[in-house]
Amino acid sequence: MAISARRGFSTAILGFAAVLGVAASPAAQAVEAVAQPDAVVTGLDQSLLDVMQHAKQLGYAGRFAKLEPVVGQFFDVGYMTRIAVGPGWSTLSRDQQDQLSSAFGKFITATYARRFDGYSGEKFETLGDKPIGPGTLVQTRLVKSDGEPVALNYVTRQNDGRWQVVDVFLTGTISELAQRRSEFSAVFQRAGFDGLLSVLLQKIAQAESEAHLS
Repeated sequence: MAISARRGFSTAILGFAAVLGVAASPAAQAVEAVAQPDAVVTGLDQSLLDVMQHAKQLGYAGRFAKLEPVVGQFFDVGYMTRIAVGPGWSTLSRDQQDQLSSAFGKFITATYARRFDGYSGEKFETLGDKPIGPGTLVQTRLVKSDGEPVALNYVTRQNDGRWQVVDVFLTGTISELAQRRSEFSAVFQRAGFDGLLSVLLQKIAQAESEAHLS
């Protein structure tokens, strides 16, 4: 990894640690987790690998069906939605929050169902973990069939005593949650609840359309 990439990753991690520090509850931090962060990430990677290995037989709809409960189990979707929406989250009713969280979860599922659409000998490797604020960063990589590694680093935090993923750093440096916050909070400020929900539903439909074209 280049020095500039290392610096960018460190800056991104520090920024996210600040967000975690504000949002995490002391009660949640005090509860002992059922599974440790690296075991949670390994379970997620194994589920993704299984979908990849059966991707063609499953098709997009089958991959989506298998991945939806995986996303619900391994990701803290409610927390991720709250961070993506930004300060306006507190102005929403509980029903509106639930609708956006449900749509955001389906958006994550659709994204993964589109991305993991085949298998050619790839494997996941877990490299270790380290503290990040009140959470834990789990470093992994996807090794392609030609041996080229792609860094996938997961930020995890405790949610009612369970470790769950709240962000993924693609290529080790690009925060997916930061990208979603930049995009979706702007939509919410401009178009409110209805506008953001509409955008999420459009993105879900777009992922399916792209999967069928590939």
